[in-house]
Order: sequence, then C-alpha cells, then structure tokens
Amino acid sequence: MDKKIALITGGSRGIGKACALELASAGYDVAINYVGNEEAANATVVELKALGSDAQAYKFDVTSKEAVEAGVAEVIAKYGKIDVLVNNAGITRDGLFMRMSSENWEAVINTNLNSAFYVSSPVVRLMIKQRSGSIINMSSIVGVFGNAGQANYAAAKAGLIGFTKALAKEVASRNVRVNAIAPGFIETDMTKDLPLDGMAEHIPMKRLGQPADIAKAVKFLAEDATYVTGQVIQVDGGLVI
Repeated sequence: MDKKIALITGGSRGIGKACALELASAGYDVAINYVGNEEAANATVVELKALGSDAQAYKFDVTSKEAVEAGVAEVIAKYGKIDVLVNNAGITRDGLFMRMSSENWEAVINTNLNSAFYVSSPVVRLMIKQRSGSIINMSSIVGVFGNAGQANYAAAKAGLIGFTKALAKEVASRNVRVNAIAPGFIETDMTKDLPLDGMAEHIPMKRLGQPADIAKAVKFLAEDATYVTGQVIQVDGGLVI
C-alpha cells in the first residue's frame, strides 16, 4: 500500500503507454486499460514489470458505463486504491462536417468524452475518501482552437477541458486535483496517417512531439504539481503561441 497506483485508459500503446512507462519508472504500480489489442497490452505489461511495477492489463470498453464500473472495481480490488487516473483513451473519425455521419460523431464523443465521465465517476469517489488523488484528462490543442475536418474530435476535446475545470472546483477541497493536457502534433499510430509533412516548419521548436514529451507532463501533474488544479497544459512545441 506504500506504492502509488495509477490507472491509465488506452494504456497499451502510444501516449498511454509512454505515460505508463514514465510513472512505472517513478515507482508506480500501473493498471492499463485496453479494449482491442491484447498482444500490445501484454507486451506493455512486460515492459512495466521490468521497471519494477506490479502492472496489470484490464480489458474493458470505456464507452460502456457497466463495463467501466466492473473494470475499475477489479483495479480497486487488486490495488486497494487509485492515486492517479489518466483519462487517455481516444479515437479519431475525421471528415468534413457536411459529410460526417452520426455514427462517426457519436463514436468519437463516446470514446473521447463520455468515457472520462464513466471512468472518473467511481475513481473520484474513491479519491475523495482517500482525501488525495490526481486526475489527468488528455485533451488536445484541437480542443483549444479547433481544426477543419475534426468537428467531432474538437468537440470532445473541448468538452474535456470544461469537464476538467468544473470537476476541479468540486473536489479541490478534498485534496483531489484535476488537470488536462493538450498535446500538439505527436508522432503516434493515431497520427501516422495525417498529412504532417512540413508541419514541423510551423512549430516554433521545429519538430513534432513524441509520446514521452506528454508522459513527462503527466508525471509533473501527478507528482510535483501539488498546488495546481483546473489547468490545461499545452504540450505542443509552441504551436499555438
């Protein structure tokens, strides 16, 4: 019970995996959630265990309230507490708004926004009882300034920012902090099909971001930012200065 416990949704690859590795390196036992790629999840657990983390993968659909409640209950049954929650699960279904189907709208809203509500609900109750905890929501710079062809994604990520600020105000007196990270263009499986050629020239730091860049911000909010809540940290190389 002396070790801190982190739960990361969408933690089997990309930004979620980087966050898991960063927190494991900081001494956390890490529970990662996944829904599809069991092989990737198991491989990530092996890497986490190699860092000394009592890690475990949990398969549940973050768009299902019932599945989330059961999955989070399993995590709590194993570890007894949750010190850090990273709401990272996300998908894209890009397309111009005039051609966007209701299915693609709902899929992104459910996975990227509603899931944060479903997962945070049981976790924040536990954190209030603990009188400690840090919730970190993975937003996006697209949620800050919008992006053509991503109305669904922008709406979900902007919603996460509002959710972050409102929840932070509600639970701050219980020593539970809620913050968001707004990544810029990060090189992951999710962005590999985007037309990013030449994008680095528009970024003041002249490079795309790496998952590790986001993971370091997550560790800061989890470990060191003890007087920071309700904030949105843009990790974008200066793109939206």
